[in-house]
Amino acid sequence: MKKYRFKTTINCSTCIKSVTPFLSKLSNIKWEVDTNHKDKILSVEGDDGIDQDVINAVQSAGFSIHLINV
Repeated sequence: MKKYRFKTTINCSTCIKSVTPFLSKLSNIKWEVDTNHKDKILSVEGDDGIDQDVINAVQSAGFSIHLINV
């Protein structure tokens, strides 16, 4: 599994609840959001190339997201 980190606007537990159904549609990923970090870091472990699917899912939930490392 590959690890990805994203800067997001997911900033509270309510936001996490909002994005969960969208990320749950992606198979074989583990994810968590550090809402205490100033950049609201979404960490994802998944298959190589899953980054665009994660970006699409988070944007569909109404949040901004940018890949910060691969």
